[in-house]
Amino acid sequence: MNENKKGKPYSFPDSFLLNVGYMRIYFHLPYRQTEGIIKATGKNLPVHPSYSQICIRRGVNKLDITSKRLDVDNYGIIIAIDSTGIKVTNSGQWIQEKWNVRKKGYLKIYIAINIKTKEILALEVTDEKVHDGQIMSKLIEYILKNNNNIKIKSALGDGSSDSNENYKFLQNKRIRPPAIKVRKNSIV
Repeated sequence: MNENKKGKPYSFPDSFLLNVGYMRIYFHLPYRQTEGIIKATGKNLPVHPSYSQICIRRGVNKLDITSKRLDVDNYGIIIAIDSTGIKVTNSGQWIQEKWNVRKKGYLKIYIAINIKTKEILALEVTDEKVHDGQIMSKLIEYILKNNNNIKIKSALGDGSSDSNENYKFLQNKRIRPPAIKVRKNSIV
């Protein structure tokens, strides 16, 4: 419509912007990421909506959008489990690098969160000798024991959670493991 035309840019119909708004709310996306998804998936569009067209000018903010998703809490929550490491001290670090000494000296913090509310449900701190796969069952047991009315629908984890013990534990607790990343050296 705007080909070889100077002046006001193409205005997108309200139905298109309404779909973009529902997509933004459903996936909890910021406006810039919404713009990127439209550019990546809308290859046949003559012009892609910009950030200002989606957000500021006559975009999603001016339309009446309400989310009618089913509440996941009625069927159980989805938790995500991950860990990070923190160095205990920097003293002697130059000696370790100079003489190639492999004394690590750090703490691991394991966190289990509710992915919908971003609430921390369980936390465990260990030293570097504990493997990540051993902690998943402890965190889930803690959540189930300390929150009476909570039901866990599924658990998300990275490759370190990929072990037969964790799968058996989740199966016994009737928790689905839909998104535990499979390790690279796994055998079928």
